[in-house]
Amino acid sequence: MNRPLSALTVLGAAGLLLPVAPLSPLASAAAAEQSVPVLNGDFADPVLKGDGPTTVGIDFWTGSNQRYSPTASGRTDASHGVALQKDGNTLQQRLRGVRAGARVTVRYEDSPAVSKECTGEQVVAGQPYAVVAPGGPVQELTTASDPDRVKGTPGKGRWTGRAYVFTASENEPLLTFTSRVTDSRTHVTCSPMIARIRAVEVPPDVDKTVSKTALGTSEAYKGNDRESTLHNAAAACNGENACVFRPDTRTSFRYYDRARVVGEAFVNCTRNALEHSRLLSYSERAHDSISQTYADAGLALNEVARLPTSGDRTEDEKRLKERPAAAQFALAYEKVWQRPWQWFSSDQRTVVEKIQPGEVSWVELQPSRERVEGWFVSKKDDYRLHAVVDGPSRAVPDRLLQRTGPMSEAEKQRCAAARPMTTTPVGADAPASSSDKGLLKSPASRAAGVRAGFRSVPLN
Repeated sequence: MNRPLSALTVLGAAGLLLPVAPLSPLASAAAAEQSVPVLNGDFADPVLKGDGPTTVGIDFWTGSNQRYSPTASGRTDASHGVALQKDGNTLQQRLRGVRAGARVTVRYEDSPAVSKECTGEQVVAGQPYAVVAPGGPVQELTTASDPDRVKGTPGKGRWTGRAYVFTASENEPLLTFTSRVTDSRTHVTCSPMIARIRAVEVPPDVDKTVSKTALGTSEAYKGNDRESTLHNAAAACNGENACVFRPDTRTSFRYYDRARVVGEAFVNCTRNALEHSRLLSYSERAHDSISQTYADAGLALNEVARLPTSGDRTEDEKRLKERPAAAQFALAYEKVWQRPWQWFSSDQRTVVEKIQPGEVSWVELQPSRERVEGWFVSKKDDYRLHAVVDGPSRAVPDRLLQRTGPMSEAEKQRCAAARPMTTTPVGADAPASSSDKGLLKSPASRAAGVRAGFRSVPLN
């Protein structure tokens, strides 16, 4: 789970800036590497007509670059070669699913240009370029040399395996390749080439100490660009089949929440053991990072971003029926974990208490909960909205702890206090004046105006 930064510094005129801090200060050194999806890492889409070069946009990548077929690139696999052009031109993609604190290794291959426009002088010492990602150094590299080139003859490619390692300082880090060819005499197609990009990561430890009321800052992206607000991405999912939710099982988990007292504490001030039954009622609600992001930014929650997490049962039941994102989330959850998701829950239990003299009895609840992290992704995969949802769990039962224990000092004082009394203003310390033991009737009143009646007769 990503932790929120301090009030998000400057939130923009009407937006939500979305910086995040590392999930955990320590990454697990023993954790195994996991694959990171590099979309279109072979640069095969869209389908290339002919051998190239062509500057048609490359799916999932940002930047204007020259693309060559595998054959024209001098490769023996299905990977296409991409020339970075020159004058600081870049090739960029965000690494999906990588969280701040992850140790990422990017592997790829480079080659000097295969363009027939190159002269031997331009490739004889290799060609410079740089690779960088947030949290890592700017790594300056030079491709292998190609000294036997003659202008007018395509190169065969001299591909060299490379690796770039960095620790991500932000979520969804932007991987960037930049051409360092600045010679104005160099033809635009005669520039360093990149092919076959792959990535793995050692993810950070999941921080399970984060409170359900502080789930962190949600993020939104359109392609490789970070959105300044969540509004557009949330609106893009405002349709029954407009988005799908993709849970990240690595960072989702179930847990027991902190215990809380349900009902009252029963104090036994008597000298006898007590036994009685009482009815307990309790309920749980869900929380989500999207609404918390709006709240932290001081903005009213957008209608399309309202998940059933308000805490008002009537309002949440309404949102459950009306908000497509709620259905998208619940459907994805059930497909992955094979059980229904519940946004809220409630229950009643009757417990029998046995309380010894001088003891207190109470009941504590430890609710079982689940935290699910993932992405709402539009069908066209242009908008992505990160979300964390924390709700009551069906996976394991709640814990009810029926407890008895010694009284606190305040409770002891309460038990020792005299019962409420009033004073006897006349003859408080005088002996009893008479006894009515055995009287058949109460004495008649001798008040003025009251008719005298029969007196009671004492029994001998």
